Amino acid sequence: MEPQLSSTSPSGIEVPTSVGADAVDPARIGAPGEYPYTRGIFPDGYQGRLWTIRQYSGFGTAEESNERYKFLLEKGQTGLSVALDLPTQCGLDPVHPMARPEIGKVGVSLSNLSEAEILFKDLDLSKISTSFTINGTAAIIYAMYLAVADKQNVPREKLTGTIQNDILKEYVARGTWIFPVRPSMRLIADSILYSNEVSPRFNPISIAGAHVRDAGSTAAEEMAYTLANGLAYVEELRARGGDVEKFAKRLSFFFYVHMDFFDEIAKFRAGRRLWARLMKERYGVKDPKAQHFRFGVVCGGSSLVAPQPYNNVVRVAVETMAAVLGGAQSIFTCAFDEAFQIPTEFSAELAVRTQQIIAFESGIGRTVDPLGGSYFLEQHTDRMEAQITKVMDEIDAYGGVIPAIEDGWIQLRLAERGLERKLNTDSGHNAIIGQNYFRKADEEIKVGEVFKLDPTVAERALEKYQRVLDTRRQSEVDRALSRLSAVAAKDNENIMPYLVECCHAYATVGEMVERLKEKWGEFKEPVNL
Repeated sequence: MEPQLSSTSPSGIEVPTSVGADAVDPARIGAPGEYPYTRGIFPDGYQGRLWTIRQYSGFGTAEESNERYKFLLEKGQTGLSVALDLPTQCGLDPVHPMARPEIGKVGVSLSNLSEAEILFKDLDLSKISTSFTINGTAAIIYAMYLAVADKQNVPREKLTGTIQNDILKEYVARGTWIFPVRPSMRLIADSILYSNEVSPRFNPISIAGAHVRDAGSTAAEEMAYTLANGLAYVEELRARGGDVEKFAKRLSFFFYVHMDFFDEIAKFRAGRRLWARLMKERYGVKDPKAQHFRFGVVCGGSSLVAPQPYNNVVRVAVETMAAVLGGAQSIFTCAFDEAFQIPTEFSAELAVRTQQIIAFESGIGRTVDPLGGSYFLEQHTDRMEAQITKVMDEIDAYGGVIPAIEDGWIQLRLAERGLERKLNTDSGHNAIIGQNYFRKADEEIKVGEVFKLDPTVAERALEKYQRVLDTRRQSEVDRALSRLSAVAAKDNENIMPYLVECCHAYATVGEMVERLKEKWGEFKEPVNL
């Protein structure tokens, strides 16, 4: 039996059989590079500069990840996207009892500055844009990156890249939180304000809808929750005395691209228009660069499945085209085997080649927003914007993002949506080719190459960790950690210089996190979940 085409998109937007010119309001479309940026933030699109080609990568030890980065750069990747293992993400050193089974499994183990020096060995940080997918310990990893640049004599003002640093979506969708919401917001504000001064070309936050999407939300809900979180960060920064005209230039966003082609393109066009209007009308922002909605994407995520894994190559290609037509500034493409293992060199290279084929062979980047003015796309963009606005209004009516998270309201909504997606997939309402349709009886998952993590990774990480403890100057560590504890107890001083000092002294991630926990406590999930 074949799947049936639905008359509504996954975001619940009605899709007419055909659309005419009466559906389009030229005034809402505008021109590329002009407010409200429906058609893109740059007048010349990718003719001025191609999107950054990244691959999310990191596994095992810093040595192994360094080798993979060099391999990917050699194959044409133009920026790094660093994956950290769960102990690093959760602020646990390798010696912690909960850490050992997870060392190096879903990312690289990065417990102290010595590991970061190895990770970026022989890589010129003044010429490479580096992205970090890290949240609970984002400020610490950013401080570590600054310390590595200092060690390499790279001026901080030359550093480019992004650190995700979006703790709000961790509470509702991903789970690598550490501290309660309020001190976490302080930590993020400190890192953004500090970065604006010392590394003005580096994006100190990437407000991420990606994990909300993978948790079950629709495209419209993903954008709505992301923009709502973005506004919460803006309010926190303004309360700290930040100048929105200045800090808004370094705010960036991050999304997944799933398989409904026009939902995804419309999502980005509507989000870009909404954010520009919010910056201009709500906050009086006049500088066009501070109105810009700059975003990166992952093509893949939960849209990829293990059955018939080579089908994922097609999925990623379709999603990459949607990202380009939506105007992304940075793209990384999941490898076809990422649904069940760390990518092999073969699958990682193929994922890079997917972007390069679309960039240099397909021709879709030659002109800006080539689908702009399409009757259907413009109508769909308007309807997507209405859906996004509706969800944002519901969050505002509740009292805003922070109380909605503290009460578990958003978490509950996402859980319900995730269950709905699962039931729709199981029933066949959502067609996934090779999984619930067109699957052969007794079919096995077959791939040409299986990634194998070196079983000595944990042992080697522990040995290096102990070596750092044995060789560092403990008096410098103690002094730096004491100063960190003191500033954490205050509300009127930026914590970032003290984190950088701790990194230079080779204090570990776990040691710094423990000092902050002593002052701030830990987040506890709402009991209604």
